Amino acid sequence: MSTTGIEGKVALVTGGASGIGAATARHLSAAGAKVTVADRDLTGAEALAESLPGEALAVGGDVSSEAEVEAMVTSAVDRFGRLDLHHLNAGVPGPLDPFEDLSVEDFDEVIAVDLRSVFLGLREAFRQYSRQQSGGAIVVTASIGSLRGSSDLIPYHTAKHGVLGLMRCAAVHGAERDIRVNAIAPGIVLTGLFAGTKGSEGGASDWEKRARIAPQRRPGTAEEVADLVAFLLGEQAGFLTGEVISIDGGATAMNPARPSGQRVEG
Repeated sequence: MSTTGIEGKVALVTGGASGIGAATARHLSAAGAKVTVADRDLTGAEALAESLPGEALAVGGDVSSEAEVEAMVTSAVDRFGRLDLHHLNAGVPGPLDPFEDLSVEDFDEVIAVDLRSVFLGLREAFRQYSRQQSGGAIVVTASIGSLRGSSDLIPYHTAKHGVLGLMRCAAVHGAERDIRVNAIAPGIVLTGLFAGTKGSEGGASDWEKRARIAPQRRPGTAEEVADLVAFLLGEQAGFLTGEVISIDGGATAMNPARPSGQRVEG
């Protein structure tokens, strides 16, 4: 997917050390952006930043911390003078426990990292755009879990539903300020996000099996998702704001009660 309007811009990518965030950082850098890679894994962020073809900065921090989100933006602006593009991507999957076994602590942790972080990131983006008296573009990473429910990953689904509410409010608020805000909703994508659930039913161990249920019969790649993020951040998406775009191999288009191109046994 070609992109325009990226060259010379300054971008901040959270959760940028790996997975979709790293793929987005690579795409934006190759398109000519100056990229700040933000991640709680500072070592990974530094390695990624050093590998990028263009100017890049690595910053560490907790995206659920108000002070640390502010510090990430300050570091980027101190280095590059401004910020134009944001990909608010950081997140954790949380536990697979059913309702009866979920702890309040586990629930609150996922809400903090997956939902409060998006509020903090959006707020700081708006504040920085105001300080520099400019518009900009923001993409938040939602999920197929933003659109449907499940009997597991309950805090994750809850947080990702909330992300869409934040995105839509931010898009309405930003429109007259020349700030566009959109969301992507990836389905099963081969990243390390669910690596900690390997061996658990519903976790990383059966990703590829579950991906084959969707019409395209395969998982996506981080690079495919990054292509969409870059498009949404670029000038070609100039009239597109307040939308969530699924990138899931057709999973959310499918009626689960009907066959989807495969023979139904029994």
